[in-house]
Amino acid sequence: MKSSRWTALGVLSATGLMTVLDGSIVTVALPAIQRDLGFSPAGLSWLMNAYLIAFGGLLLLSGRLGDLIGRRAMFLAGNVVFTAASLLAGAATGPGMLITARFLQGVGSALASAVVLGILVTLFTETRERVKAIAIFSTTGAVGASLGQVLGGVLTDLLSWPWIFFINVPIGVVTIALAVRVLPAERGIGLAAGADVAGAALVTAGLMLGIYTVVKVEEYGWLATHTLGLGAVSLALLAAFFVRQATAKAPLMPLRVLRSRNVAGANLAQMLALSGMFAFQVLVALYMQQVLGYGALDTGLAMLPAAVGIGTISLFVSARLNARFGAKVVLLGGLVMLISAMLLLTRIPVDADYVTHLLPVMLLISGGGLVLPSLATLGMSGARESDAGLASGLFNTTQQVGMAIGVAVLTTMAAGRTEGLLAAGLSQAEALTGGYRLAFGISAGLLVAALVVGLVVLRRPVAEKEDVQEMVAA
Repeated sequence: MKSSRWTALGVLSATGLMTVLDGSIVTVALPAIQRDLGFSPAGLSWLMNAYLIAFGGLLLLSGRLGDLIGRRAMFLAGNVVFTAASLLAGAATGPGMLITARFLQGVGSALASAVVLGILVTLFTETRERVKAIAIFSTTGAVGASLGQVLGGVLTDLLSWPWIFFINVPIGVVTIALAVRVLPAERGIGLAAGADVAGAALVTAGLMLGIYTVVKVEEYGWLATHTLGLGAVSLALLAAFFVRQATAKAPLMPLRVLRSRNVAGANLAQMLALSGMFAFQVLVALYMQQVLGYGALDTGLAMLPAAVGIGTISLFVSARLNARFGAKVVLLGGLVMLISAMLLLTRIPVDADYVTHLLPVMLLISGGGLVLPSLATLGMSGARESDAGLASGLFNTTQQVGMAIGVAVLTTMAAGRTEGLLAAGLSQAEALTGGYRLAFGISAGLLVAALVVGLVVLRRPVAEKEDVQEMVAA
C-alpha cells in the first residue's frame, strides 16, 4: 500500500510536469509555428492566451466537481482530454485548428491539475509524509517551468515544432494507464451536495473574462476603455458569485473554506509571490535574448542552475526544514532569497557577465524551492477532506491568476519605461535594460507584500504543532 501511494505520487507529478511544461515549452517554438502555419503577430499570442484562459478559468469549477463526482474520475478525464488535444495540436494544419487544440489542452489541464493536491493530501495523511510528498510534487512543477524553454528549443531544432505537442501523447497514455491502477477509487460526495449551476457559470465566466482582460493589457493599456470595461464586468461577475455562495443551499464553493487563515493567507501570498517570481522566467529570458544576444537554447541552458537549485532544495531540503521549523518559517526564508534576487536584478548592466551578474541570481532563485512547497502545505492545511478538491482548485486558480497578472503588469511597465528611455535618446539595449530594471523592482515589491502576508496572516498548522510536541515528548 505504501509503495502504491508513492507510485500514485509519481503519476500526479507527471501530470503536473506536463501542465507546467505546456505553459512554457511553446514560447521558444513560436517563430517556427508562425512561419509554417501563417499566423499573424496578434494571432500568435493566442497560442498562449487560449491555454491560459481555459486553464485558469476552469480550475475552481474543476476542483469542486472533483469533490462532487470523485477526484480520480476528474483526474482521468482531464488527462484524456489533454492527451487528445496534444495529438490534435501536433497535427494542426492551420491557426484555427491549433488555437482550438490549445484551448482544449487548457481544459484538460484544468480538469486534471485542479484535483491533484486534493488527491495528494488524502493519500498522505501523516504530516511528515505529506510535507515530503508536496515537496516532490512542487519540484516537478518548479523544474518544469525552467526546463520548458530548453526542451522546446531542443525539440524544435532537432525535430520540428509539432513534437513539442506530440511528446505529451506517450506520457499521457502511460499516466492514464497507471492512474487507473494506483489512484484510489472514490465516489465523491454527490452532485446534490454542490451542484450550483448558476455559481459555476458566474465564477467560470468571471475568471475567464478577467484573465482575458489581463493578458490583453499589453495591447490596449491599463486605462483603455477595453480594459476598464471588461475588468469591471469580470469583477461584477465574481462579486455576484460570492453573493451567490453566501445564499445558495448547495454552494459551489462553501465560504467556510476561506475562513481558514492559512487557506486564505496562503492563496493571497501565492498570488503576490508568483506575480513577482514569474518576472524571472519571462523577463530574464527576454533580457538575455534581446540585450545580451543569447539564442533560445543558450537562454534555456543559462537558466538551468535555477531549475537545478529549485529542484534540489524542493526535493531534498524543504521537507526537512518544514518538519524542523514549520512551513511558515521556511516560506519566509525562501521569500527573502527571492527578494534578494530581484534586488540584484534592479542593478543589472547592459553588458552583464553571466558568472558575475546572472549566476548569483540563479542561485538565489533557488529559494523558490522553499516557497512553493511551503505555500502548498499551508494552503491545504485548513481544508476539510470533503473540500480538498475545492481547496486544490482554489490554490491552482490563484497560482494561474498570479502569473497572468504578473506578466501583464511587469511586461507593460517594462515596455512603457523602455519607450520613455528611447524617446530620451538612449540606445535600444540601454532602454530595454532600464525597462527590465523597473519591472524587477516592482517584482521585489510584490514579493515583499507576500512576505508581509506571511508574517501577519499565516499560522503554523495544528498538525505541525502536534508533531513538534510529540518530538519534544519523545
